[in-house]
Amino acid sequence: MIIILDFGSQFTQLIARRVRELKVYCEILPHTASLKEITSKNPSGVILSGGPASVNGGGKSPSCDKEISSGRWPVLGICYGMQLLAHQNGGKVLAAHKREFGHAEINVENAGPLFKGLASTLNVWMSHGDEVQNLPQGFVRLAKTSSAMAAIAHPGKNLYGVQFHPEVAHTPQGKQILSNFLFNICHEAADWRMASFIENEVAKIKVQVGTGSAVCGMSGGVDSAVAAVLVNQAIGRQLHCVFVDNGLLRYGEKERVEEVFRNIFKDRLYIVDARKEFLKGLKGVADPEKKRKIIGKTFIDVFDRQAKKLGKIKHLVQGTLYPDLIESQSVRGPSAVIKTHHNVGGLPKRMKLSLIEPLKFLFKDEVRELGAELGLPSEILKRHPFPGPGLAVRILGDVTEEKLTLVRGADRIVEEEIRAAGIYEKLWQAFAVLIPVRTVGVMGDARTYERVAVVRAVTSQDAMTADWADIPKPVLSKISNRIINEIRGINRVAYDISSKPPATIEWE
Repeated sequence: MIIILDFGSQFTQLIARRVRELKVYCEILPHTASLKEITSKNPSGVILSGGPASVNGGGKSPSCDKEISSGRWPVLGICYGMQLLAHQNGGKVLAAHKREFGHAEINVENAGPLFKGLASTLNVWMSHGDEVQNLPQGFVRLAKTSSAMAAIAHPGKNLYGVQFHPEVAHTPQGKQILSNFLFNICHEAADWRMASFIENEVAKIKVQVGTGSAVCGMSGGVDSAVAAVLVNQAIGRQLHCVFVDNGLLRYGEKERVEEVFRNIFKDRLYIVDARKEFLKGLKGVADPEKKRKIIGKTFIDVFDRQAKKLGKIKHLVQGTLYPDLIESQSVRGPSAVIKTHHNVGGLPKRMKLSLIEPLKFLFKDEVRELGAELGLPSEILKRHPFPGPGLAVRILGDVTEEKLTLVRGADRIVEEEIRAAGIYEKLWQAFAVLIPVRTVGVMGDARTYERVAVVRAVTSQDAMTADWADIPKPVLSKISNRIINEIRGINRVAYDISSKPPATIEWE
């Protein structure tokens, strides 16, 4: 296995993702992990992630045990990780003469095992303000840009560092570089499979739950479905599944859940009508963070009440994914919080349920792969992601029954038309947003003053980044025409052409 030490980069999980894509098992640990903890896992190599800090920040700079770079294991330092590798071994890291952010070209001077089989000139993705200016004793330069060292190594100790990010798609040969580290330097075997993940998680869940029982909140989406089926495989009838109709769902969601999951969970699937409770809590609330927290708290309240009805329930299963986690809180290192997510907001002290989150370090496409391994139907696995807070975060401003009817109807039309056009599975997400704007229109020779719907559609691999989808004009035209004609109260439709970053996929 490979250990990845996290120094706060938003891309740390992408490193793990690339390693897993190469069929090598890995785990992420905080940079503060002890040498004893790392040694106990018997890794074949260690990767030091990037991070936003400077190694010259004194006691505030994240670090790790110096013994890690003693030669005990092969090490690959990425960006901040390379700078730390040089700094800990006596090299000099200073503010760069020329900071490098974005695309860059490096010249490979010494291929060695890290750049084996690659061209002497490579395009890479940089993101750094500091640079290694003086190498430590025993280190050599492997590659450079026009202004800085791009890769270094201590061949005798199997220590390697790259200033760029091989884990991101913007470094075309990055996966090959990681492959070289794993197989040429760490001598790993490409033998990890999703079946291994299932085996490991099932064992963990069995230990965590023991003889107790768990409750899972079913939403109808991919995440909760896969989480529930995985936990079901571990503990069987000890799991109870609750579907909460919160009034914030997509068109026909309750009926679809009942149809698909009743066959799987039988009498352990419970349908709870909590529409009035959620709408009452959201009344008059426009701030998106407050909406998320209210929805999260209400979910917990509903689960708590249902759990008490079911007997001695001790655990709550949630389908939290890594993008939810990384944008909601600092996961392993000092990363930035972008928005809260009700799945990762924590449980109130009064609540006696502990969390089971078996998917929290997976991306969506990995969850789909896991679901296929577990035998879930394609109609569930290929559904577009849907936010935990539901349509509440697709209504900008306060949430009312009227607005929910409008956005739900518009969203239904978007889905129907992209399916009819045969592009549903080519898109990561496509949906409608209702914005707090009214515009003047003319319908039937009469003046209207009604609401605006925005259509949002993106392509993505893992939701960490996304591009707006270039939907064919005839499809957009039909979507717009149908929404305006069929959804009374909307007289204008706009199309969102923002990518992530700088925007997020959802509007709130």
